[in-house]
Parts: sequence; C-alpha cells; structure tokens
Amino acid sequence: MKILFVGDVFGAPGRRAVESRLPGLREELGVDFCIVNGENAADGRGITAKIADRLLGVGADVVTLGNWVWGQKGFAPYLSSTDRVLRPANLSPHTPGVGLTVHDGVAVINLLGQMTLNPFESAFLAADRLVEQAARETPVIVVDFHAEATSEKVALAYYLDGRVTAVLGTHTHVQTADARVLAGGTAAITDAGMTGPHDSVIGSIPDGPIKRFLTGYPVRLETAENGVRIEGVLVECGPDGRATSCMPIRVPVG
Repeated sequence: MKILFVGDVFGAPGRRAVESRLPGLREELGVDFCIVNGENAADGRGITAKIADRLLGVGADVVTLGNWVWGQKGFAPYLSSTDRVLRPANLSPHTPGVGLTVHDGVAVINLLGQMTLNPFESAFLAADRLVEQAARETPVIVVDFHAEATSEKVALAYYLDGRVTAVLGTHTHVQTADARVLAGGTAAITDAGMTGPHDSVIGSIPDGPIKRFLTGYPVRLETAENGVRIEGVLVECGPDGRATSCMPIRVPVG
C-alpha cells in the first residue's frame, strides 16, 4: 500500500496547490490513501468547514489538524458531524470531534505535542491507548504528530516503532532530512514540510515576522504568495502494516 501524507497546507496558495495537483499526484504516484494536514489552511490559522470539504473533495481521504483547530470561529460544530477531519486526540474529551479514525483499512491518529502547545493529555500516554484501539481493526496505522520540539517527535517515533506504520511530524513547516524506516518497521520523519508559499517565513511574508522579532509588537502576519510547492511524505507498507520505504516529496506548483 502507498500512503501519501501532505504537510501543513498554508493559506490560499497551499489550498490552490492541493486542489490543482493532488488528483494528478495521486495517480502519478499510485497512491492508495492520502492524508492532508489542514492546520493552517484558512489564511494560516485553522480551517473552515468549507475548506475541509474541498480538501476531501479533491483527494484527501482524511484531514488532520493541530494547535489551531479552534482558530476559525464557528468551526467546532463541524467536527461533531465527521470522522474524516480529525482534531488532536489528546485535547480535552469535552471538546467535539475525534482524534482517531479508520477508513479503507487505514487508521489515522492525530496527536499534539506537549512542549509549548499544552495539550490536555500526554501524547505518549494517549498513543498507547489509541494504537491499541486502532490495531483491533487494522495493522496499518499512521500518526500525525503535530509538535514543536524535534526531540519530542523523534522520541515518539522510537516509542511507537514496531507498533504503527508511520509517525510523521508536522507543525514547524520546514521539511527535515531524516525520512527513514526504523528498525521495527515504522516510517518516520521529524517534519513533513509545508504545502504553500516557500518564499516566506514558514508561510508568511517576511516583513511581519521580522518586525515581531525586532519589536515584540503583535504584528498581523500576511500570507506570502511565491515559491509554492507541495511537500510531504510517501510511505509504502505491506499488508502487515510494516513500512518498507519513507520518501519525502517536493512538488513545485505554478
């Protein structure tokens, strides 16, 4: 099985890239299942119901989120009506939505890192419970670990090695050069990268972030437009759920 994971979709440029290229990319790569992180799809801050439906409509089988899950007003009720758009599973159980789903023989788990992002529960403890639950239905289990710290993402990959098909890091928007398959058969990458404008500071026009660093002012950030590409990871696995390859992808758009 070939599983395509598309890294954080950022704003309108990222959405356009997915809408224009994902259907063809699935065919070119022979993709059986596709996961898209839509954490920043609405102007770099959260997602809307309309955008989520559009991502699902152009080829995403499941959409994962992250720390900006509540970034767009009025989005929360949508999560109560779908199991194809996930919020981090280790948020409070009193919030709407789910963090684990199984579709077409693939389980997807969405988790939020502890360092600076303040989830309700440890991702490591939540992972134990969720992986056991998912394994009752399928051996193919993919974890989107939305986390700040490199060390935390690498540690979770080793912690789950041999128990899941892949642990794929998101959130920091810079694709790392460590895509690999661990000894137990788990594909891993510290960060899958960003789908959006790369002539930017992780998606934003550089002037805004630079002014923030120089002054400390709460400057409003604007989405950049240039250097757009799709970034992500292509994972192959056998019927036993063990990964056989983990290949980063970078696809220029426009």
